[in-house]
Amino acid sequence: MFLKLLKSKLHHANVTFTDVNYHGSITIDSDLMRAAGLLPNEAVVVADCDNGNRFETYVIVGEAGSGIIGVNGAAARLTQVGHRVIVMSFVLATPDEVQKHHSRVVICDRKNKAAETVDHPSVLE
Repeated sequence: MFLKLLKSKLHHANVTFTDVNYHGSITIDSDLMRAAGLLPNEAVVVADCDNGNRFETYVIVGEAGSGIIGVNGAAARLTQVGHRVIVMSFVLATPDEVQKHHSRVVICDRKNKAAETVDHPSVLE
């Protein structure tokens, strides 16, 4: 049996651009990717805090230090520049792996810098 757990999350990232004509994905500053443990091409769920829209896409690498959070392709119609989004990735884990698993949450400031990083255990203490 596998359990689906949160792997990493960017909390309250600020959308800096949208491009409906791009072929899809979300562009994320590579510094934020490293802080959260996100990988290029990793599947993510994006929740828009301002309008409630949720969509799934994949990550592409943005310039380090740029603060870029760009929503591309059809998903660009589901958000707007200036909206706050939550970007989440998940992992499948066996019960044994759950015992050692921690999710990584990166809380973003208004310029999409990592203001705080928190690791959450996946077991009750």
